[in-house]
Amino acid sequence: MTNPAPDLSRLKIDRDRPSTGSARALRFAAVLAVVAVVVIAGALWLIRGGGALDVTVARAEVVGGGAGGDAVGITANGYVVAQTKASVSSRISGRLTYLGVAEGSYVQKGDVMARLENQDYRATVLQTEAEVLRAEAALREAVAVRDQLSRDVARAEDLLARNLGSEQEAEDLRAQLAAAEARVDVQDAQVKASAASVGVARANLENTYIRAPFTGTILRKDAEVGEVVAPVATGGGLTRGAVVTMADLATLEVEVDVNEAYIAQVRSAQPARIILDAYPSISFSGEVRQIVPTADRQRATVQVKVSILDSDPRILPEMGARVEFLEVADADDEASEQPMRIFVPAEAVQTRRGETVVWVVRTGTVSLTIVDAGPVSGGRREIRSGLSGGEHVVLDPPANLEDGARVNVVPTS
Repeated sequence: MTNPAPDLSRLKIDRDRPSTGSARALRFAAVLAVVAVVVIAGALWLIRGGGALDVTVARAEVVGGGAGGDAVGITANGYVVAQTKASVSSRISGRLTYLGVAEGSYVQKGDVMARLENQDYRATVLQTEAEVLRAEAALREAVAVRDQLSRDVARAEDLLARNLGSEQEAEDLRAQLAAAEARVDVQDAQVKASAASVGVARANLENTYIRAPFTGTILRKDAEVGEVVAPVATGGGLTRGAVVTMADLATLEVEVDVNEAYIAQVRSAQPARIILDAYPSISFSGEVRQIVPTADRQRATVQVKVSILDSDPRILPEMGARVEFLEVADADDEASEQPMRIFVPAEAVQTRRGETVVWVVRTGTVSLTIVDAGPVSGGRREIRSGLSGGEHVVLDPPANLEDGARVNVVPTS
C-alpha cells in the first residue's frame, strides 16, 4: 500500500509574526521605559519634598549686644484701656424716655445724655414753689401785724407816761406784740422749710436727667428708650443698671502682664514701643506710667500700665497690643552696653523626656537641640543657652517629629 503525497498547499510563511528574539527585545525596552518613568517620578517627588513633614519656622531673634541706641528688652502682651472710663447709670429708678447719644458720640462734661419720665417730679417742683409763695405771703402778713402792734405799744406807753392811759391796756398790747413776733419767726421758718422742699424737688427732677460725668466718647449704649433703668440692676432682665458706657480717649494706655521673673527689668518712666494687633506694621511711642505694687500669684505676673504718647484715632479701647520695653543705652558709657540675648516664640519650645528643647531646621532636616529657656513673656521665651541666634526653629512641632527628619518649610500666612 502506497502512502499519500503530502499537501504542500497549506504550507505558508507568516511574515507578520515577530521572531522570538525580537519579542524579548521589545519586552526589555518596555520594562526599561517603566523603570525610567518611576525613577524620574521618584526624583521629582524627592526634589519637591516628598515624604517630608510640613512645618512653619521662626528665626531666633538676637537682642542687644551693642552699645548706643535703644535696644528691645522684654516684651509683654495686653490690652488698650482708658484711665477714665465709667458705666453711667441713673441716680433713681424710672423709665427711659429720651436717649440723645449713640456709640461714638462725643459729649462734654454736664451734657444731658438721657432723661427719665419726670412729669410727677415737675409737678412736685411746681407744688413746692407754690408753698413757698404762700409761706412768704403769710410771713409778710405776720410782719405787718407785728409792726402795727409795735406802734400801738409805743403809743400806749406814751399815754401811760403822761397818765393818759391805763397800765392794763399797755400790758395787753405788749403781750400781743410778743405773740406777733413769735408768729413772724414761725412764718420765717416756714418760708425756709418751703424753700428747702423746693430744693429737694428740683434735685429729684435733676436726677431724672443723666448727664456726662466727664468729657469723653460714648463706647456703648446699655439701655434703650422704654426700658426701666435703676442705680443697681435687680436682675431678671427687668431693669438696666447702666444707660451708657463712656471713656475719655485722651487717657488711653496699655495694661500688660509682665512675668515676675522679668519685672526687675521694668522701671517707672521707661520708654516703650507699642504695637497693636490690628496694625502690626505700625508702632507707637509709650512710657511706663505705673508698676502695680502687687503680683498675681496664680499667673506669676505683675501688671504694668504704659501710657500711649502718640495720639491716634486708630487706637481704640480693648484692642490687643504688644509692648516692647526699651533699654536706652549711652554710647559714651561702656558699662551701658546691652548683653546679647536670644528670644524665640514660646510655641517653639517643648519639653521632652524632662528636658527643654527646640527643633532647629538646617538644610531641610531638623535637629533636636537642648536649651535653657526662661519663662514666657509677651509670647516669647529667652534662650539662655543652646542657641547662638539666627537659627530657624520649628513652631508648634508635631508629635511625630524625630531628630534628623526631613521637613518642608511652609511660609507663614
